[in-house]
Amino acid sequence: MKEAMFYKNLKNAIKCDLCARGCIISENQTGLCRVRKNVKGKLYSLVYGRLVSVGVDPIEKKPLYMFAPGSHALSMSTVGCNFKCNFCCNYGLSQEWIDIGGEEYAPGKLIELARRYDVQGFSYTYVEPTIFYEFSYDTAKIARKNGFYNMWVTNGFTSTYAIEEISKYLDAVVVDFKGSANPKFYREFSQVPKVEPIFDALMAYKKNKVYTEITDLLIPKVGDDLRDVKKLCRWIADNLGEETPFHIIQFFPTFKMTNLPRTPVETMEKAYEVAKKEGLKYVYLGNVFDHKLENTYCHKCGELVIERTILGVQKFLLNRDLRCPKCGERIPVYGEKWVPKHLWK
Repeated sequence: MKEAMFYKNLKNAIKCDLCARGCIISENQTGLCRVRKNVKGKLYSLVYGRLVSVGVDPIEKKPLYMFAPGSHALSMSTVGCNFKCNFCCNYGLSQEWIDIGGEEYAPGKLIELARRYDVQGFSYTYVEPTIFYEFSYDTAKIARKNGFYNMWVTNGFTSTYAIEEISKYLDAVVVDFKGSANPKFYREFSQVPKVEPIFDALMAYKKNKVYTEITDLLIPKVGDDLRDVKKLCRWIADNLGEETPFHIIQFFPTFKMTNLPRTPVETMEKAYEVAKKEGLKYVYLGNVFDHKLENTYCHKCGELVIERTILGVQKFLLNRDLRCPKCGERIPVYGEKWVPKHLWK
């Protein structure tokens, strides 16, 4: 165990301020995430260094498409989550675990692994990284010193002051929306009482200059209303900018929602058109195999500039100046120092 960050003592309990739930935790109890516990008036992380998954992934799998394309990240997670999604594809790690397991890791050991596997960065992922905040914070600090990037895949429910602190060492973030941020959907299928904190978090990442991409999981019949897609895309364009990459993600039957079909590609393509009409310049389809909208095209002339699959970059057609080879438009790729050398023309 390690003493947690971001909590305050109340008269007979502790208030956890790490995420937007703000759990009030009595003595010897945990918050909703089940991994932060009140022990004699102090809040402790029960999962510090207790990693249940460590592996190497292409950055495109996160999905992060316009940051360090073609790079690989050492990905890690503990158990636990602050959402209760009925459609979680990692439910064994997030919700259905009984005891906190995993192998003990120190941040320094992960640096050694990253060097051994010749990756360019670290990804805190698979479950919500907020709930293993202290370990991701300590690891990110050391990773930054050693020249690696750090990125989170998050549901966006982190408190703004926790974002302020982790942003000192965080290079990029993918914020995952579900059902296009429809409040009723979040309440019914993720047990999340309000969506406003996610938008607050996005503005905090922007303020702290953390590179951001956004995903939106469309679930047939219950979370695929194109009016919600339009509203979300309008907010992104107005508040984060039209160059913010937006990924439309295909749902597949899992966990408590095996009764629903995969999201039809036709629905995703309609959502793509909505996003483009709202001004977003870089829109992608995710969880679909071999679709042209996995690629990056110049928003000005339509030229293919990055060809990819979920397995990574297949063709990287940009020069060092990151301009379209056909019309010369600047393509907003970031983290270019981590692009593998063999990809440059």
